[in-house]
Amino acid sequence: MKELKNSLNGTGMKIAIAVARFNEVVTDKLLEGAVRQLETLGVDSKDITVAHVPGAFELPGICRKFVDSKKFDAVIALGAIIRGETSHYDVVVNASTGGIANLAAEGKVPVILGILTTDTVDQAMNRAGLKAGNLGCNWASTAVEMVNLYKQFNK
Repeated sequence: MKELKNSLNGTGMKIAIAVARFNEVVTDKLLEGAVRQLETLGVDSKDITVAHVPGAFELPGICRKFVDSKKFDAVIALGAIIRGETSHYDVVVNASTGGIANLAAEGKVPVILGILTTDTVDQAMNRAGLKAGNLGCNWASTAVEMVNLYKQFNK
């Protein structure tokens, strides 16, 4: 049996982060957590590239640009979609998460879905570090782990 080994060593990795400005009070915290965790795992700050987009709907497009550039080992998409009074929530959730999922499934580089989909601002803030830890940190760890797993297919 051959087993692929997990590793959280980010040394030498180049990571792209696409972050939505909509619900910025939440996404700024997710970005802070992701960057802090990447650096903790050994990714040099000069090897982290961040692109700010207007909202979650725009995340798949810029993530596609990052992937197609072939300059990055992984891409992390950060956003926060908070349910409102109209069905616009469902449209944005489906388009953004579906677009990111399609990119991830292509398998060129790991593309990490870091989009909160919550009913309230409080729920989003809690997941961005107010109470239960910052999911930006988790998604950064996932990116590093997945890069290391992908590398094992190139040996």
